[in-house]
Amino acid sequence: MVNKILVAFDGSEQSLYAFSYALDLAGSCPSSVQEIHVVAVVQLPELILDGDMDEVIENTTQHYWNIFKELDNEAAAQQIKITTEVVVGNPADQVIRYAVDHDIDMIFAGQTGKSEVQSWLMGSVSRRIVIYAPCSVTIIKQKKTLEAENSSLPR
Repeated sequence: MVNKILVAFDGSEQSLYAFSYALDLAGSCPSSVQEIHVVAVVQLPELILDGDMDEVIENTTQHYWNIFKELDNEAAAQQIKITTEVVVGNPADQVIRYAVDHDIDMIFAGQTGKSEVQSWLMGSVSRRIVIYAPCSVTIIKQKKTLEAENSSLPR
């Protein structure tokens, strides 16, 4: 049974889709889904001056809190309460840690659409979440990615 859902949120269109999917599930199973958590991760650039680090964290955190207000309003319109949090670190590691610490039953994450080369060189956040998460994971693909994949299927 799914009681706690975590949405891995990065502000992208795909993460907004992931949030919508979580709301839809909660709305269709109100007796089951009791909590939706939305976590955004501030990932610091590799090359950053020490003095700039606090400013980057503060600005990015504020950006996410502004978006979270909109998400909270969207959830409240459906009588669903969400918990939001901004954390700092590697996105996949922080999402997995949050899931463990909060006994999450299911994670929704968007696929960011990196090129195959970028994914191969750097790894994919969504792939790492799928591999290491302690619970079920649903990856929400970008609409145009789905259309492109479907057009390449044999007929």
